[in-house]
Amino acid sequence: MDVSEIIIPGDTPGTEWRLPVLRFKGRDPKAPKIYIQAALHAGEVPGTALLHFLCERLRRAEHQDRILGGITIVPQANPIGAAQSHFGDLQGRFDLGSRTNFNRDFPLISIADRATLIEELDDYPATDRLKRQLLHMALGADLVLDLHCDDESLQYAYIDEAFWPEASDLAAALDMEAVLLSDGESSAFEEAVGFAWKYEIPGERRSMLPGRLSVTVELRGKRDVDPALAKRDADGLWRFLAARGIVSDEPVAPAAFAGPAAPLDNVEIIRAPEGGAVLFHRTIGDRVVEGECLATIITRPGQVDGSIDLQAPQDGLILTRTSDRLVRRRGDLMKIVCAGPSKTSREAGTLES
Repeated sequence: MDVSEIIIPGDTPGTEWRLPVLRFKGRDPKAPKIYIQAALHAGEVPGTALLHFLCERLRRAEHQDRILGGITIVPQANPIGAAQSHFGDLQGRFDLGSRTNFNRDFPLISIADRATLIEELDDYPATDRLKRQLLHMALGADLVLDLHCDDESLQYAYIDEAFWPEASDLAAALDMEAVLLSDGESSAFEEAVGFAWKYEIPGERRSMLPGRLSVTVELRGKRDVDPALAKRDADGLWRFLAARGIVSDEPVAPAAFAGPAAPLDNVEIIRAPEGGAVLFHRTIGDRVVEGECLATIITRPGQVDGSIDLQAPQDGLILTRTSDRLVRRRGDLMKIVCAGPSKTSREAGTLES
C-alpha cells in the first residue's frame, strides 16, 4: 500500500490541510480501477470506519498478490470541514467561509478536460482546490464510490439511472434496503463524475455508461459507527470488488437486490409545518399506509389545539428520520420511499441542499 499526502494551502498565512491518499497497485492492466472516498461531509464517519477495515483486508490481499485492479482510497476526504468546530459542535457539511455544501459546486466538465482540474490551482480558494483534487483522482478510475451517511437512516444509495440496473450488484453486496434513482442533474461529487463520462464527447450526452459506476452510498445514520457494522460493510464491499474483478477471491454466487429502486420523484419528504417538539409515532424501516399518523408536533405546549398531527401522504417505506426533537418550520422530518410519485413538485437534482 502506497500512502501519500496532498497538501492544500490554507487561505490565510500559516495554515494548510493534509489529505492522505492510500493506493493499491493492481497487477492486471485490464481490470477495472476503483476510487473510494469517505467523510466528504466531515462528520459522516461510518465510511471512514468501513475503509479502515477494508484496508486491512486489502493489505493481506496485496501480500498474496490478489489485487488485480488499481484501488485509490481517501478515507477522510474533507480535512477542512473536520476542523470546523463551533462551541463543541462539528460543522462539516458546509464550508463556513463560502456557506457552500462541501458536496456541491464540483466542476462539471468533460472527461477530456480532466487535466484542467489541477492546472493553476493557486487561483482557487482551499475548498475549491480540495474539490478539484478529489474529482481529478476520481476521474482516473472506472468505478467511484462516495461514502456518506444520513441522520437516522436505513442503508441506501443514490444511483444515476445511467448506471442502473448494472449497479444492483453493489446494492446487493452492501445489503442496501433501497436505491434512489437520480437524474444526474446537480453538481454533487458523484454526479459531477457521471457528467464527465456522459459528456466524453462535448455536446453529446450518453444515456448509459456500461462498465462505469459513480454512486453516493448512505451508510445508515451518523451514530451507526461500531466495529461490527464497519466490518460487515467492509466484507460487503470486498464481495463487490471480487465480483467486479478488482480483487481475486473464491467466486460467490451473487445475491439479488431485493429492495425498492425508486426515482427521486417517488420520495415523500415530510416537513414540519410549524416549529416545536416532535413526537414520532413511526421509525425507519417501518412500512406505513396512506393517512397513518407519522408524528405529532407540539407547537404550543399545554394549550388547546397546541399540537399538529402529520399523516403519511401515501403508502411507503420510511427511509430516513431526523434525530432532532426540537424542529424548525419547514424542517425535514422523514423521507418515505413510495411506489408512486409525490404530489409535491421537485426541482431537478438532489433532494436536499
